[in-house]
Amino acid sequence: MSRTIRAWLILLLCWLTLPAWAENATRVAGYAIHHNALLTSDLDPQMASRYQIRRSPNRAMITISIIREKPGTVGEAVMARVKVTARNLRGQVRQIPLREVVEGNAVYYLGEFLVENGEVVDFDIEAVPQGTDKPLHASFEQQFITR
Repeated sequence: MSRTIRAWLILLLCWLTLPAWAENATRVAGYAIHHNALLTSDLDPQMASRYQIRRSPNRAMITISIIREKPGTVGEAVMARVKVTARNLRGQVRQIPLREVVEGNAVYYLGEFLVENGEVVDFDIEAVPQGTDKPLHASFEQQFITR
């Protein structure tokens, strides 16, 4: 099995194991920005270890991938400069540091951050795909219920 297919299957398996997880994508200017957030305690321990993610009920993570849309295909993952700004309902703003993960043709960005029980976070994503200078924008909201 190719590394690309294996990487996508691993991510898909991770996503399918989380019942409350909903895949989100924002389509803009010929690209799809896929974005999701979840508690790291919901990750399979082996998956967390493989990607060096610290599991904790008060830690969350965001995953982002940028896909160049190509008609008749699932698209092509592209590298990008990605920035994530998170705001909570108390007006606190923070930048979430991201790290790039490349496995074969798959490229995604992972970031971890602390959350409180019941916290609602608004995420603003800015991505500049490699080879372009025009930023793409996406946003979504997520509430985190810790255990």
